[in-house]
Amino acid sequence: MMIRRIIRGMSYSPRALYSTATANAPVTEKFDEFRTIEQNPAKHSRAALSRFYTVPVEVRKQIFAHGGLPKNFEKQVKTFNECCLMVRQPAVEIIEHLQRTNFERPVNRFVLYGEDGAGKSLTLAHLLHYGHQQQYVLVHVPWVPNWMKRARETANSSTIDGALDLPLDGAAWLVHFKSQNGPLLNKLGLTVSRDYVWTKRETTPSGAPLLALVEHGISRAKFACDAIAALLHELKQHSCSGRVKTMVLIDGYNAFFHPHTRILTENKVRITPDRITLTRPFLDITRNDWTNGVCVLAVDRLALTEERMASCLPKYLLYREGFEHLDPFVPIRVDGYNDSEYHSCIQYYLDRKWIQAAEPGFEVELKMLSCQNPYQLMQLCSSL
Repeated sequence: MMIRRIIRGMSYSPRALYSTATANAPVTEKFDEFRTIEQNPAKHSRAALSRFYTVPVEVRKQIFAHGGLPKNFEKQVKTFNECCLMVRQPAVEIIEHLQRTNFERPVNRFVLYGEDGAGKSLTLAHLLHYGHQQQYVLVHVPWVPNWMKRARETANSSTIDGALDLPLDGAAWLVHFKSQNGPLLNKLGLTVSRDYVWTKRETTPSGAPLLALVEHGISRAKFACDAIAALLHELKQHSCSGRVKTMVLIDGYNAFFHPHTRILTENKVRITPDRITLTRPFLDITRNDWTNGVCVLAVDRLALTEERMASCLPKYLLYREGFEHLDPFVPIRVDGYNDSEYHSCIQYYLDRKWIQAAEPGFEVELKMLSCQNPYQLMQLCSSL
């Protein structure tokens, strides 16, 4: 194959696709082919499709510091020393919906679906940046299966009989929430609507800053899951009263409806997701019984514990319970790269000196090997 001819005799990884490229390649002339000068996600339109934009470093540290970017993509970000996201049709479609939305009506629910590696998580990342820029309070869960498959610690719930708390995971999520929303919440000055009594000596009084709930859950991990439930309940109330706009973004949402988790009881029996206290507040905030907000949820076959569904459609991944919970919702399909997106990605890799082409036609072979799947293309071009 052509790629083998390119890499034959080299001592480093074949997947890197490095070779002796022409030193005088006119990279600067191709700048406009794969980059957009519009860095504000609120202004991304169909004119910017297939082009990359750069997330500012300070924004990336604030909203992605504790999750939100796939691990392999984070490695690429560190290597390239910049976080560039491609403007793609699914994200632009949702942004256009939001710009025309009447927020006095019940929240719209958008469900992202598509084949593995098509770009659902990075579409959520693009929308996360948009929500941050538009002053939404972000309720973001980077990957639900982390709770269902790899819980750090479990404890019996003190408020719900027969349920289990995930105290360390709950506290970690509150740290994530504070990192994303702390400056905005301080600016808005939101307060709690009632007294929250944790113990005889620990109380969050009515009128306390909303961040007091967050701080209490972080400092007292035992109460982290209950603090999350209280926080999301208060956010719904504040949104309904028009004090704030809330954007809910959850990746791997269908894990909430899987028949079982990997968490075991004392009798070594797997429990169902509905017996985990973290499940309830996030199911509650994804109902359409509140206003002044939006929910963007991604379903993924990788979110399932063991089963491997043949279909990536929401009807199958959400099971009947999840489908009825979200109905009605707006399905948004995320496909692999089209020809324009694939060309832009190759040009970006060339610009970053991540790949170097010695022979013409290497793009065609990479296209066939990757089937224009973004993740597969990234893996083919990665180093060891």
